[in-house]
Amino acid sequence: MTRGFGIVGAGTIGAVHADAIALLPDARLTAVTDVAAGSAQMFAAARGCAAEPTLDALLARPDVDVVCVCVPSGLHAEVGIRAAKAGKHLVVEKPLDVTLEAADRLLAAVREARVGLTVVSQHRFDPGVAELKRLIDGGALGRPLLGEAVTKWYRTQAYYDSAGWRGTWALDGGALLNQGIHYADLLLWCLGPASEVTAVTATQAHDIEVEDTALAIVTFASGALGTLSASTAVYPGFPQRLEITGTEGTATVEDGRLVRVALRSGDAGDAGPPPLAPAQGAAADPGALDVDVHAAQLADLLAAVDEGRPPAVTGEAGRATLALILAVYESARTGHPVRLGS
Repeated sequence: MTRGFGIVGAGTIGAVHADAIALLPDARLTAVTDVAAGSAQMFAAARGCAAEPTLDALLARPDVDVVCVCVPSGLHAEVGIRAAKAGKHLVVEKPLDVTLEAADRLLAAVREARVGLTVVSQHRFDPGVAELKRLIDGGALGRPLLGEAVTKWYRTQAYYDSAGWRGTWALDGGALLNQGIHYADLLLWCLGPASEVTAVTATQAHDIEVEDTALAIVTFASGALGTLSASTAVYPGFPQRLEITGTEGTATVEDGRLVRVALRSGDAGDAGPPPLAPAQGAAADPGALDVDVHAAQLADLLAAVDEGRPPAVTGEAGRATLALILAVYESARTGHPVRLGS
């Protein structure tokens, strides 16, 4: 069964979604819409799909089964709720929204409409990240003790100036909510729920409302500890890194590749051949993303709908990552630790 996709938002990330849809044999891009009609028309002409003048027009199409929400972050819930009420399954770009209240409204609408929803966290599908999770779940690293998630990227002032919503609290969020969120999600995926956060943030190299540098110490419900850092002020930009240490060893992922496994037993955990490297350049170029793993996440949503199961990355998982990041911001504002999950 071929499902039709509609994209809301004809910008950089919308193009990535279009490329990912094109890789799926059981999917096709049906329509796109954008508040800038000219952008939607150019996007549609390049992709061979329809350009709809409004969101309502796109949602009214019976040949749109899944909607990719690729608008500014602070509009995710608004668009997603309308799509859910129209009976469309949802692929919502990260973050779920910029507030928990908005995220909860979206999740409630999805439950009421009984549609599928996945929040984009495509790096869970990176080969090296999947292998790291297998090592953890299989006990090869022992009991997890320490995690480190690092995003040291670079964005120019021109990047933030390119659209009025960029670098704002209302529609975007800072380096952690926009760029570091993926590896924040991976930290939670590997170490479980967070219970407390202590953090500092700063705006050091850009003229923006939000932070361009964030650093947090995270205590997990399991007793493990972690650090979470993100910046868009680190020239020229470096690979994202996730490192997990347990009682029996340490494993390190860089930009989706498992680059190091050191086990007390001396066994590499039957890791097999090293995974292929993903597309390079996202550290400095917002559009240089690995389309294959985006496609894998879209394929997982379609399979989940067919099989009547939750997708690999649920709305609740997206909410947990958002809650962690908002706790980082609250701790930085107040100068005090912030408890989660109470």
